[in-house]
Amino acid sequence: MTPGAKVAKVLIVNADDFGLTAGVSRGILEAGGRGIVTSTTLLVNRDIAPAQIEELQASALGVGVHLNLTLGVPVSDPRRVPSLVDAEGRFIRDARDAAARAKPEEARIELGTQIDAFRKIMGRFPTHLDTHHHVGRHDPILDLVLDFARALKVAVRSQDATVRTAARKLGLRTPDHFMGESGPEAYWSRERTLEQLAALPAGVSEFMTHPGYFDDELAYSRYGRQRETELAGLTDGDARRAVERLGIRLAHFGQC
Repeated sequence: MTPGAKVAKVLIVNADDFGLTAGVSRGILEAGGRGIVTSTTLLVNRDIAPAQIEELQASALGVGVHLNLTLGVPVSDPRRVPSLVDAEGRFIRDARDAAARAKPEEARIELGTQIDAFRKIMGRFPTHLDTHHHVGRHDPILDLVLDFARALKVAVRSQDATVRTAARKLGLRTPDHFMGESGPEAYWSRERTLEQLAALPAGVSEFMTHPGYFDDELAYSRYGRQRETELAGLTDGDARRAVERLGIRLAHFGQC
């Protein structure tokens, strides 16, 4: 992730949305324990069972902050961040709209509060920063995320060349390549997982994944039952064997 560094094939497999629901968190822990997932990012404005936090703390997963301005309610007092919420005090679900209406000083308050909450929950600094619904791709949120990453001296996700260039101009660690999506069909099926592993380029790559178990709390989501297909793909024995056969080094953001 450092410009000019000589690396072979290093892969970060990040499972987004720890804390979204109990079923999602359980699936992520399983994908890390018996699959190829190496990293996750925590939604700090969700009600997470203490037992799942303890299991996450004891796991080998790298854990970052899934900075969130599009789901649920702020961690900070909503009266301090009115540009981030609707009339009911909830975040705006559309990432582009949420970023467009956000006042930078208010977004800075909320993002900083979420990072502080992460440290209280996990008892340590995050391995990296990324954002829910990719709100961090849009101004002014992108600059704020990069500022926080620089202050914390942690890595960031780069979904595209624009974000990667901006991060590297600030000397931030970020992967060379990014793969992943969520839509009507499950992205990380067994077949796609094996295809992407076989085609992995040299350098540091991130697979953005969304494994989990479907539960009633997830019924609202457009990406619900697809998570179980991803979980199956990422824990398939052939995926682990492909990693070994192809000489891929699995890592999390804190190890690159």
